[in-house]
Amino acid sequence: MEGLLKRTNRPNMAASDPYHIVQRAIPKELGVEIVETIPRYKEGGAFVKYARKPGITDDDIRAEVQKSLAQNPIRPWFNPFQTASIDLVNGKPWIEDLYRTPSKTLKVEFLPQSEGVPPVEMNQEALYSLFRPFGKLLDIQPQPSDSKLEPRYAILRFAQARSAIMARNCLHGYAAFEEEGGGKSGTRFRINYERRVRLATIKDWIVNHPRIVIPVLAALLATATVVIFDPIRTFFIKLKIKSTHHLEENAVFQWVRRQASKANKIYFGQRKADPRGLTAIWEDRQADITQLQAWLTETAETFIVVHGPRGSGKRELVFDQALKDQTYKVVIDCKQLQDARGDTAKISRAAAQVGYRPIFSWMNSISSFIDLAAQGMIGTKAGFSETLDAQLSKIWQNTASAMKQVALEGRRKTDKDSHLSDDEYLEAHPERRPVVVIDNFSYNAEDSVVMDKLTEWAAGLTAGNIAHVIFLTTDGSFTKPLSKALPNQVFRTIGLGDCSPEVARRKMTKPKRNQRRNLDGLDDCIHILGGRVTDLEFMAHRIEAGETPQAAVNRIIEQSASEILKIFILGTDIDTSPQWSREQAWHLIKSLAQSKEGSLLYNKVLLADLFKENGEAILRALEQAELITVGFEKGYPRWIKPGKPVYKAAFQQLVQNKTLESRLDLSVLGQLISNENKNIAKYEEELVKLGSLLSIRRNFHPGFGGF
Repeated sequence: MEGLLKRTNRPNMAASDPYHIVQRAIPKELGVEIVETIPRYKEGGAFVKYARKPGITDDDIRAEVQKSLAQNPIRPWFNPFQTASIDLVNGKPWIEDLYRTPSKTLKVEFLPQSEGVPPVEMNQEALYSLFRPFGKLLDIQPQPSDSKLEPRYAILRFAQARSAIMARNCLHGYAAFEEEGGGKSGTRFRINYERRVRLATIKDWIVNHPRIVIPVLAALLATATVVIFDPIRTFFIKLKIKSTHHLEENAVFQWVRRQASKANKIYFGQRKADPRGLTAIWEDRQADITQLQAWLTETAETFIVVHGPRGSGKRELVFDQALKDQTYKVVIDCKQLQDARGDTAKISRAAAQVGYRPIFSWMNSISSFIDLAAQGMIGTKAGFSETLDAQLSKIWQNTASAMKQVALEGRRKTDKDSHLSDDEYLEAHPERRPVVVIDNFSYNAEDSVVMDKLTEWAAGLTAGNIAHVIFLTTDGSFTKPLSKALPNQVFRTIGLGDCSPEVARRKMTKPKRNQRRNLDGLDDCIHILGGRVTDLEFMAHRIEAGETPQAAVNRIIEQSASEILKIFILGTDIDTSPQWSREQAWHLIKSLAQSKEGSLLYNKVLLADLFKENGEAILRALEQAELITVGFEKGYPRWIKPGKPVYKAAFQQLVQNKTLESRLDLSVLGQLISNENKNIAKYEEELVKLGSLLSIRRNFHPGFGGF
């Protein structure tokens, strides 16, 4: 640093070489010779050793230099309002390079001038007269009288740090005698900087009080998260809710869409308004569409449930028909939440579906380690980490807040009902509420935390008149988990099944491109498919590609049979071990294939030997896997049918494979034999116990007794 300042060589700046600054500060007419300059960069000054002419005193030199600096001040470049100052060194300065930062407070210790003579503890008046010339003093605190620390000391606090620096360097080692209040033998000063707040003390207190500090830090962190990030997250959720609506209203987007439509008509010809041929289906289900739209304009604190088997057109009916004119909607896919592995993945997927960001899901693992360490230190968790339940609650609460703000955006002070509160306004205007669609809802015990929290949140939205909630589900037992979240309420339900043969035929024959195709045997093919929308669409595509209806149906049957074989017989398409065995699945497949009615009695299946243990849970698992469908009558399970109408033909094709049938029948017999062997072993064990009781009875002989 000193070499750098010497190379700078700019005496007009106070940050330059101290030697040149000293030359400029001391008038040349004094005839003072500068012997040595000792810079003190840490304190922002320098010691100057000089030689003076005879007849000039040190006080004269000090007065002249101070007068010169008053007339020609030297100002640092970084602070033009500050000027350089000087004073005489009356003590014996300690020139050190320790890590001691200058401060406004000085600790003046009183040492004896000579050995064996105790020093005098100087009073405030004496200290004031000695230290006041260096700058304004704010306070002088003598050592407490009950303190036993040696040597005795006093604390002096200056108004400015530069005054304290000057006083320390000029009076360190100074000896005050009787006339200055230092006693007859004199008192020598040892002066050091004193920090008002000691960082070491604070650090020690923090380390020694973890039971207080760690919970306070956790509370401060949680408060900062709520104050800083929650408004940002709510903003992004609102942005996601309104993104589609804003895009549709954008003039540029509308112009581009019109131009693209014109170009398609020019180059590709007029396209059909209904390329999938679903108009016939929607005409048949118009009553359900109208009913659903009517429910969205009513105030009712209950859920709307659209249920039906997979492929029955639930999603198309809700999104493409009932909600096509709905401005704001939120879609939550339960399947994505259930397929996520681990809490971090579940939180990330839930946040992504509603636009909740920023999200620090990776911090949960780090917070868990911190909580574990805190538990080892203080005996309890500090609260840094949050459970899956708590984090999902934050996501859903922010989403509810954003939806309420979106619903109230159109409200004006000039409205007739401006006197209503927000809750009363939303209750009076159900058409203003957003719509929440919970797709693929299926209650699973393994994901009970996620589903319970989701249904509780949905119940809060409905009860608080914040949003309409629509559940799309294939689970016939949806009432149990939903009733837990919203008890004493009757749900509004729409059940979708397979299309009637008339509607299916209208769908297949309506597209113009199918009029010239060979449609022989179409009615028989529709009967096999049973009116399932997805299968009908697949057959329509194959017919448009040039296949006959029978060939298209055969392809569907082969694909279904292959799918059933992989999932339920071989088990190659399932990540986890299923609840059912392949023998149980084959028993149902063969029984349904051979059934003339196309169904089985539910109770009769439960009485079969393969379903004696935990039979209802196995049938419920097979229903969720869509191998079978359980029909209800008056609220009780009555019959069992194939999961899809086309599965009837697929079951028959699998049974006609004699190699597969023989192999699986042998496996079923082996399972039955194993069960009977277990029963025989159990009976033998009981017989052994009974035999031991009989042997005890034979060895017992009654005796005679008397007095």
